[in-house]
Amino acid sequence: MKLQCGRFELELERPLLMGVVNVTSDSFSDGGRFLDPRAAIAHGRRLREQGADVLDIGGESSRPGAQPVSEDDELKRILPVVGALRDLPVSVDTRRPAVMRAALAAGACMINDIEALGAPGALEAVAASDCAVCLMHKRGDPATMQRDPQYADVVAEVRDFLAARLAACEAAGIARERLAVDPGIGFGKTLAHNLALLRRLAELARLGVPVVVGWSRKSSLGAITGRPVEERLAASLAAALLAAQAGATILRVHDVRETRDALAVWQALRNA
Repeated sequence: MKLQCGRFELELERPLLMGVVNVTSDSFSDGGRFLDPRAAIAHGRRLREQGADVLDIGGESSRPGAQPVSEDDELKRILPVVGALRDLPVSVDTRRPAVMRAALAAGACMINDIEALGAPGALEAVAASDCAVCLMHKRGDPATMQRDPQYADVVAEVRDFLAARLAACEAAGIARERLAVDPGIGFGKTLAHNLALLRRLAELARLGVPVVVGWSRKSSLGAITGRPVEERLAASLAAALLAAQAGATILRVHDVRETRDALAVWQALRNA
């Protein structure tokens, strides 16, 4: 399986690493550290050197409780970073069609959308390009999504939603080889919901497109371990390995070097 990512073609023979570059002031893990474009660009280069296959640049936090930023502020944050890193596979984490178009024009080759191209004009903004797209499931808005989310069968409901969004993308002219899906760990889901999605990830893999999993440093790992965000590396590595074993093809992580090493051990065992 390959993911067509604009001018890049990503081989999926092993789990790929998507390195997080938050150009924000309030992201849950590293908000403010890379708000300066120069710091964000340097961090992106560093993650690439550590083994990131894709850099995921975001200018608006989507953590639980986050408030939206203006479109202008989001553009001011991400465009200098995207332009400076355009020689690498760059994804932009955004829900706004205007930001998608501007990011693609600046050199991004992938759109990572927590709203699964559900905003008016989003499908059209992406269909006009040859970029890759990650369609994520969430329930509710970041400000309210963790207030008692309820599902009859979280895996079936997430699968059916993502299947419908894949169909909408293909109907809009976005080729299937450009598409990936993300179950949205922590986006309107309890710890039990997240664990069910991980345990039954193969059901999402049967949709026939790459599955992206982002569990790095999240609060549910804190709920399991009792550790604050800055002490969740071990839990993040365990979650990444379990996701890879369950069928994830792209892992969205903050700690690229450490995750790469953990995966190398797992792959050595598989290949022995």
